[in-house]
Amino acid sequence: MHPNCFAMTYPFQITSFNDYQKHYQQSIENPESYWADVASHFLWRKKWDKVLEWNFFEPNVKWFINGKLNITENCIDRHLKTLGDKPAIIWEPNNPEDRTRIVTYNRLHKRVCQVAQMLKNNGVKKGDRVCIYMGMVPELVYAVLGCARIGAIHSVIFGGFSAQSIADRLYDAQAEYIITCDGAYRGAKDIPLKSIIDDALIGNRTVKRVIVYTRTRTSVSMIKGRDVWWEDEMEHAETQVEKEGVVSFPAEEMDAEDPLFILYTSGSTGKPKGVVHTCGGYMVWTAYTFVNVFQYQPGDIHFCTADIGWITGHSYIMYGPLCAGATSLMFEGVPTWPDAGRFWEIVDKYKVNILYTAPTAIRSLMGFGLEPFKGKDLSSLKVLGTVGEPINEEAWHWYDENVGRKKCPVVDTWWQTETGGIMISNLAGVTPSIPSWASVPLPGVQPILVDEAGKELPEPKSGEIISGNLCIKAPWPGIIRTTYGDHDRCRQNYFATYPGLYFTGDGALKDAKGNFRITGRVDDVLNVSGHRIGTAEVENAINMHAGVVESAVVGYPHDIKGQGIYAYVICQQMRVSEEQMRQNILQTVARIIGSIAKPDKIQFVSGLPKTRSGKIMRRILRKIAEGETDNLGDTTTLLDPAVVDEIKKGKL
Repeated sequence: MHPNCFAMTYPFQITSFNDYQKHYQQSIENPESYWADVASHFLWRKKWDKVLEWNFFEPNVKWFINGKLNITENCIDRHLKTLGDKPAIIWEPNNPEDRTRIVTYNRLHKRVCQVAQMLKNNGVKKGDRVCIYMGMVPELVYAVLGCARIGAIHSVIFGGFSAQSIADRLYDAQAEYIITCDGAYRGAKDIPLKSIIDDALIGNRTVKRVIVYTRTRTSVSMIKGRDVWWEDEMEHAETQVEKEGVVSFPAEEMDAEDPLFILYTSGSTGKPKGVVHTCGGYMVWTAYTFVNVFQYQPGDIHFCTADIGWITGHSYIMYGPLCAGATSLMFEGVPTWPDAGRFWEIVDKYKVNILYTAPTAIRSLMGFGLEPFKGKDLSSLKVLGTVGEPINEEAWHWYDENVGRKKCPVVDTWWQTETGGIMISNLAGVTPSIPSWASVPLPGVQPILVDEAGKELPEPKSGEIISGNLCIKAPWPGIIRTTYGDHDRCRQNYFATYPGLYFTGDGALKDAKGNFRITGRVDDVLNVSGHRIGTAEVENAINMHAGVVESAVVGYPHDIKGQGIYAYVICQQMRVSEEQMRQNILQTVARIIGSIAKPDKIQFVSGLPKTRSGKIMRRILRKIAEGETDNLGDTTTLLDPAVVDEIKKGKL
């Protein structure tokens, strides 16, 4: 199946509300024929024998069974004839004074072939785990796609994680190879990536090779026999893949269900979970959702502001756009440096058509008022998107009015690391947009609301809004397949709470028209600036501090981050001032997890509200942190109800 026309048309793009209803209906009534039709527009070396097998009890889900492909041929090779000289990646550096880089599809092809060869030269084979810890530079894309080309499993770790967090992830993935940079630029900060990797590798027994790309020219220690320079390795590889001006590196044939990558995410227990996505279904899902949600048109410039260390960057900077032959803009820096007009500058500079960012970024930019917009045109924008957490109405209107100038549909996308791509969202200009509502499910997605016991709630009547836990009752191509090395954990986390359903961990509202509004996590997981952080993870890190006896962590409403982290901490005798102790605890958390998990408030308490069986009543602590002290519910089951009054008095 070699569809040549794909470069410029998307036969599966939905173009009207009626069209949406028709597609949705088909995808639910006959999912196999619907997805077979969508998948036929991609490049397969061998067609699948069967579209889908599944059960949610083990869970076991397989899409496009025995189909053979390589995702990089879909992201790169099939575009070369028609789009070879078109930009695949536009890279904007951290410092606006530095040189920008435009990577065409031809150039991307060459670099990915080189990386594939370099990995092979360093002993990487199909199925090996390669951990990637880099800043937002084009080489990160080359590294990811180079892994995919030879069938190695990539695991990208966000550049803000600490050495300890990296060590945990390396151990879990049993990774043997690392690709990193000497350092990374992030706003006014230089992050010493290589030295953090060195710290993470103390005592490590599995890693054989570390490949280091030069970005910041910071001094680094290179260990003989283990560490090599990217530049030297790439130079050697270039002579191997390019003969007489022709570049080639045959891509490894992969099964549709072979793992493509592992991405670690926080859960309600402390240990990070490695979410596994596979080649076939993930490819189809990211490309399909990308062209539909954003209504991408050939030639549009798509700017997703996420970091590739998170799933948003995987799916909507790299795989989705590249599969669609799009131009994706990649930005190294942060929205507020050197000033708060940076995003708007970038939009004007490259005539960006689609901007996809997080509510946290929008709220932080709101704080700078309208000054940063002065002299900015922004008329190239056609679609705005938000991702990472539910967007509040105020931020939605500000975004719509000041960035979109009320001419751009705003797509409010709900999805998760585990879903691989967007699940519930309006489609830009095609289905209605309701401020702060994610609105309708994409074709193939069957969401339902259940009560605590797992019973499906009856459909809301006209004018009614129901509330429950959000579950999905059938698979979609981008669904998580397993958690790396521990399938039972995948079952327990997502499929055991409500047997036969995928449980998202989120609560939601639904109206009579079938629109959804996500209300936030219903388990012990916080959503801080769009990133999931497990409360247990933060508690474990706080409890590591020598002076701490016990702690309990809850979320509270935060003006910028959406949710802030509130920690209640019991200390032995304090040898330093409270303020000093706070600083010491913050330091400990940053060291163990990374700065992203630092609590916003730390309240010292003499005890925690516990039941007689010793369970901490986080519900009460949550209410106090939120300032709802009048409505704490029943406290009679507590071992020591007096502790609650003390905590109330000391609230920060």
